[in-house]
Amino acid sequence: MMSVKKLVTEVGGKKLILETGKFAEQASGEVTARYGDTVILATAVISKNVREGIDYFPFVVDYEEKMYAAGKIKGSRFIKREGKPTEKAILTGRLVDRPLRPLFNKYLRNDIQVILTVFSADLENDPATFAINAASAALILSGVPFNGPVGAVRIGCQKDKFILNPTYEQIKEGKLDLTVAGTKDKVLMVEAAAKELPEEKIMEAIEFGHKALQPIIELQEKLRPLAKKIDPDKLVYAKPDDKLVQEVKSKVEKGIDEIVASNDRDFRHKRIDELEEETWENYKEAIEKGETTKAILRDIVNDFLAEKARKRILEKKIRPDGRKINEIRPITCEAGLLPRTHGSGLFTRGETQVLSVTTLGSVADEQIIDDMDIDEKKRFMHHYNFPPFSTGEVAPLRGPSRRDIGHGDLVERAFESLIPPKEKFPYTIRVVSEVLSSNGSSSMASVCATTLSLMDAGVQIKPVAGIAMGLITDDKGNYQILSDIQGIEDAAGDMDFKIAGTKDGITAIQADFKVEGISLKLVEEILSRAKTDRAVIMEKILQAIPAPRKELSPYAPRVISIQIKKEQIKDVIGRGGEMINKIIDETGAEIDIDDGGLVTITAVDPEACKKAVDWVKNLTRDVTVGEVFDGKVTEIREFGAFVEILPGKEGLLHISELAPYRVNKVEDIVKVGDTLKVMIIGVDNEGKIRLSKRVLGKGTKQITHSGISFHKPKGKFSRRRKRGTHR
Repeated sequence: MMSVKKLVTEVGGKKLILETGKFAEQASGEVTARYGDTVILATAVISKNVREGIDYFPFVVDYEEKMYAAGKIKGSRFIKREGKPTEKAILTGRLVDRPLRPLFNKYLRNDIQVILTVFSADLENDPATFAINAASAALILSGVPFNGPVGAVRIGCQKDKFILNPTYEQIKEGKLDLTVAGTKDKVLMVEAAAKELPEEKIMEAIEFGHKALQPIIELQEKLRPLAKKIDPDKLVYAKPDDKLVQEVKSKVEKGIDEIVASNDRDFRHKRIDELEEETWENYKEAIEKGETTKAILRDIVNDFLAEKARKRILEKKIRPDGRKINEIRPITCEAGLLPRTHGSGLFTRGETQVLSVTTLGSVADEQIIDDMDIDEKKRFMHHYNFPPFSTGEVAPLRGPSRRDIGHGDLVERAFESLIPPKEKFPYTIRVVSEVLSSNGSSSMASVCATTLSLMDAGVQIKPVAGIAMGLITDDKGNYQILSDIQGIEDAAGDMDFKIAGTKDGITAIQADFKVEGISLKLVEEILSRAKTDRAVIMEKILQAIPAPRKELSPYAPRVISIQIKKEQIKDVIGRGGEMINKIIDETGAEIDIDDGGLVTITAVDPEACKKAVDWVKNLTRDVTVGEVFDGKVTEIREFGAFVEILPGKEGLLHISELAPYRVNKVEDIVKVGDTLKVMIIGVDNEGKIRLSKRVLGKGTKQITHSGISFHKPKGKFSRRRKRGTHR
C-alpha cells in the first residue's frame, strides 16, 4: 500500500488540496487536485521505449469528462457511454498543454502522456483551471525532465473588482473570464474572453492572477522530494552532435542567407526544400549507416534558418519579408460577395485569406450543449476550417482538428459578448470561417472576416479586429515585438500573442509562448502595441462596410419575437396543440414558445411571418368595451350565440342583444358560420365577453353566411415538435 501525502493551500478563499499516493500507483506520477467538491485525477506516464522515426517532442494531454462526476447520465437515448471528447474537453486539453510544453527539452523523444480524469464536479468550480495545476504536479512527481512547476488561476471581474477563481455564475454575470498560467517569475499562458475591457484593466488582471498563483507553485515545490527517479539512460534525445551541426551549417549557410534575404515566399519554400535534399544527399552514407537521420538533418537546416532570421530581426530590425518591426501586411476587405448566403466577408492580409459566411436561423436551430457540468443552449456559433490546400499541401480530410476547434472557439469568444440579445435579435447565428490561404495568423484573419460577414448579414454588432503579435529574444535580454506575424516568424519566434477587440476594448486573448514565459512588463508593451495595430486594421474593415446592414438578406428568414404573459401560453397552444398547429398550417411559419412567454415566429416569407404575428397578437391581446369586430358564429344555444371575434377568443351574443326588437328564436337571426358585426359591451373579472349586435343599429338582413373560412386543424400538437419545441 502506498503512503498518502496531502498538501493544502488557500486560493480565492477556498482550499486547494493536492494528494498523492492513493490512486494509480503504476503511473509515473499521479496526483488528485480538489477545489470545493471538484476533484481531478492527473496521471503522467513516460514511455520506456522510443518510437522510430519521430522528429518532434511527443507530448500529449487528454482531458476526460465523466458524466458520473456531476451525477448525470448522458442525454442521448441510444449511447450512454462517454465517447469522443466534447469540444469543451478538447479545449481544456489544449489549455493544459500550452503552458506545459515550453518547459520540456524540445529534443526529448520519449512519449509523455498526461491524462486528466474528472472524478467529481460540483457544478460551481470549473475543473479546467485546476487541471493545469494537477497536470504540473503529476509531471513533477513523475521525475521527467520538466522545468516546472506551473501554477494557474482563473480571474473574473464584477463592479471593477477582480474575483479569484470565480464560479460559473460569477463568470456569466461579470466582464472578464481570464486564465493565467505561469512560473514563479514569468507568464506562460494567457487566455481570456472580455466585455470590451481596456488594455490597462486586462494588464491589472494578469498581474493579479500571476501574484495569486504563487501559493500553488510553492505547494507543488513541496512535492519534489517525492518525485520518482528516472534512469537518464532511458531518456532519448535527438539533439544533433555539435560537430555535425557545424559541418551542415557551413555547407548550407550561403543558401540560408539567400532565403533570409528574399521577400519571395515561394522562393524561400523552394530553396529550403532544395537545401534539405542537398544535405540528405551529402550525408547519404551516414544515414544508411544509422549515424544520423533525415529528421535530424532537417532540424539542423531549419534551426539554422531560424537562427539567421532571428539575428537579422534583432540586429537589423529587418523581417523575412522586408517589413518594419511594427508594419502590418497589405490588407484588402470585401463584404457581401456571395449572392445567396445571409452574409459574407472576405479578409486578406498578405498571403493569409479567410472567407467567413453567416447563416441566420430560428430559435429551434440553437445548439444544445450536453456537457458533464453544463446544460445550456448556444445561439451564436463560430466554426473554423483549415483545409490542406490553404498551405499548398495534400492531406486527407478527417473533420476538424484540435487546432480547428481551438481557433473556432477563440473567434467565438471574441464576438460572444457583442451579439445582440435574443429579445432584440431573435436569431440563431452560425458563422463559418474558411481559410483559403494561410501564411500566419489565420485565426485573427477569421476574426476580421467574421466582422465583415456579421455586419453584411445585418447583425447589429460593433466591429472587431484581431492581430497576432510575435516576439524575438536572445540570451542577453534583447528583444523585438513583431506586429502581424507570418508563418516563418511564428515557427522561428518565441511567441504567438493573439488579441481581438473593438475600438473600446479587448474581447478575446490567446497567448502562447515557446520560451519559458515572459515578464509582466513585456506583456504590457505587447498589449499597447496591439491596440495601435488593431486600429489600423479596423480602419480597413470600415472602409469596406462602415456599419451593419439595416436590412437582412432577402434569403434570410424573418424572425419576430413577442412577449406574452405566462398564463397566455395556453391560449396560443390551444387544447392538445390545436391552435398552434392551426397557425403553423395556415401560415407556414415556425413558432417557438419558451417558459417565460417569449414567442418566436420564423418564416422565410415576410407576409407569412406577419400573418402569424398578427394571429398570436390577436390571441393574446386584451379586448375592451366598445370595440367592434367582424365575428363568426361558432355555436347556437337557446339563450344566444357564441361568436368568435378573434382567433380562439369567443364572446356570448345574448338573444336579447341580437336585434332592436324581441327575438323568439336565435336561429331566426343567425346560423352557425354566419359573420356579423358585434360590439363588446362587457368583460367580467374572469375574462368572459358579452357582445351586442343590437347596439350597432339596423342591418340584420345584411348578414352573410360563411364569409370567413377557418379550416379544421390538421394533425396533433406532436407535429409541432418537428419544427420547433415548446418547452
